[in-house]
Amino acid sequence: MFDKVELSVSAYDTAWVAMVPTPNSPNAPLFPRCVEWVLENQLNDGSWGRPHRDPFLTKDALSSTLACVLALKRWDMAEGHVKKGLHFIESNFASINDQKQHSPIGFDIIFPGMVEYARHMDLVLPLAPRDLDSIFWLRDLELERCHRGDSNGIKAYLASLSEGMGKLNDWNSIMSYQRKNGSLFNSPSTTAAALTHTQDVNCLNYLQMLLENFVGGVPTIYPLDVRGRLSVVDNLENLGIDRHFKQEIRKVLDETYRGWLQKDEEISLDLTTCAMAFRLLRTHGYDVSSDLLTQFAEEDQYLDSLEGQYDETSAVLELFRASQLAIYPSDWALERQNSWSQEFLQRKLHNGSIRDDNLRKQVINALSFPYHSCFDRVVHKAYLEHYDPKYVKMAKTSYCCSNISNEDFHNLGLIDFNMCQLQHQQEIKQLEKWETQCRFAQLKFSRQWLGYCYLSAAATHFSPELSDARISFVKHSVLTCVADDFFDVGSSKEEQENLIELFKKWDIDDTTKFCSETVEILFLALHRTISETADIAFRWQGRCVKDHLIEIWMDVLKSMWREAKWASNKTVPTMDEYIKTGYVSIALGPVLLPVLYLVGPKLSEEVVRSCEYDELFKLMSTCGRLLNDAQSYEREAKQGKLNAVHLHMIHNDNIITEEDSVKAVKDMIDENRKKLLRMILETKGSVVPRECKDLFWDMSRVLHFFYSVDGFTSPKEMISAMNEVIHKPFDLK
Repeated sequence: MFDKVELSVSAYDTAWVAMVPTPNSPNAPLFPRCVEWVLENQLNDGSWGRPHRDPFLTKDALSSTLACVLALKRWDMAEGHVKKGLHFIESNFASINDQKQHSPIGFDIIFPGMVEYARHMDLVLPLAPRDLDSIFWLRDLELERCHRGDSNGIKAYLASLSEGMGKLNDWNSIMSYQRKNGSLFNSPSTTAAALTHTQDVNCLNYLQMLLENFVGGVPTIYPLDVRGRLSVVDNLENLGIDRHFKQEIRKVLDETYRGWLQKDEEISLDLTTCAMAFRLLRTHGYDVSSDLLTQFAEEDQYLDSLEGQYDETSAVLELFRASQLAIYPSDWALERQNSWSQEFLQRKLHNGSIRDDNLRKQVINALSFPYHSCFDRVVHKAYLEHYDPKYVKMAKTSYCCSNISNEDFHNLGLIDFNMCQLQHQQEIKQLEKWETQCRFAQLKFSRQWLGYCYLSAAATHFSPELSDARISFVKHSVLTCVADDFFDVGSSKEEQENLIELFKKWDIDDTTKFCSETVEILFLALHRTISETADIAFRWQGRCVKDHLIEIWMDVLKSMWREAKWASNKTVPTMDEYIKTGYVSIALGPVLLPVLYLVGPKLSEEVVRSCEYDELFKLMSTCGRLLNDAQSYEREAKQGKLNAVHLHMIHNDNIITEEDSVKAVKDMIDENRKKLLRMILETKGSVVPRECKDLFWDMSRVLHFFYSVDGFTSPKEMISAMNEVIHKPFDLK
């Protein structure tokens, strides 16, 4: 799959190549093997095309069948095949006017063009005059639309359909679209028509090369190597099994990057491939500019392109995915693309114009799970559920590519998901025992957070080998929730001071004094869990990190204590003071930073004390604090809690509205998130390993998803996600 892209044979394109005559002997085919393929591959119903086709692909079969009939008639052979083909066309012609049928690209121009070609060969089609009039009327409408526009995109569109344009072709103009490989649009059918009319040697070389790679039958697009290999990478990531193929993926991306730098036409001249390459290369840390995508900054620019004329929703989908990776000021075009492509896809869904069921589900998933706000495992589950191993795409004819979809990928994804899920279920039981041992149920203010916390861990760090990381994540998440409730509503000033002093002392002996059972329960749970985590981290790191873990927790407890005193004294801090304290008190440090020691890379003291490490943590945590505030400002105002939204209003003398303040906070979130993503993706000068940097982004995505549905007060979506990720396996029967 990584080394070779496998494409299905196109009866339509093979027929056009079969019709190319020998230059010095016009009554003999130049490519007799293609003629043989046509002779040998007629289906039982008289048609040519994909066997066992979908009922909604009848128009596609009509186009392929007429092309093959013309090829046989061109060389005056196989009269029986021709009669059977004509009978199929007659019997199924009504499908042309069926709006539910999936229509090949350019059908309304190419099919009437082939009918005219049949007349030229004195081939009588068994069609009523009114039926013939209807298809020519549709062609005239389409040509009239094109001539009204007369844009570069329309000119390219008509050139790409030149095999069906007949006498309307201007071959000098059409040949300006010839690519370095000799083809026109990487289309065998269009290139065959060009060779027939121009005798161009580069067209000939392309088709000869094609026949060296395919025995008789040719595909409808060639080459498709870059997109095919990138589709393998994309599939593996979407199915959640890419971790099994790291070396193979790196090889594909290295090759793609070389092609990107060399402006390989497979990338630069194909919008779908270009957008996919940009997205995968940038997310994997390659230094790629968005310049190649600036030509699609506005919807009108897309509509004026070849893909726009093809009405390729899949191309817009790839643009939308790529547009979410705007991290530099020079990525202004991506910002605009994100806006119009999102609206375009929503419009397509709303008006029901996406007839491809698989593509429609992909669009729904992309809109439902934006790159910055999703649980990986929820995305994987949805992708596995909707995955079609036999997915057929449509160009001038239908085709499939095993690199784009196949049963092996799907089966491995299903098995892997269930295996991971089984381990997750076992870990939850282990964590429930820990929670009981901690005696949290005896705390009147304590809420049940274990399920939510485990979902956040398993939905991002799901692989079996990350068990230590998951368990640490969950334990410290639960502890931060308990500590937050302790400082908010569950403790007196004396208890808060006692907890801080105990933490400063740390060691427990006969002189240790707890001023209440609440303090004792919380401190002992913290002490035991931090010590256990340090012991596990020692096995991963080969050095003791307990002092660092204690320091992380001390910073959080002090910040929570400071906020509690602000509330008690009715102190109004400055915005800078609030953020400086708030990004620590949101308590993501104890949750995430210990996990960095448990995922593989060795982290030296220099790395964890580096400016890069601190900035990654600050950006992620600031996003978390502001996301909380933007979502919960109304609730927290009633509870008397400080909040960035209301502080922003206060420090602007209350001259701005609450709505404006919320917008200002959301703008701050966007700015910090982009900075975070830029730091994660950039490699130059970075000392924090990429595996660790990714954890900061994963946490940011969890926070965005969690607060997008207000997981604290509206648990319905979170419970649904828990069931999908942790409790509902796939039926593998």
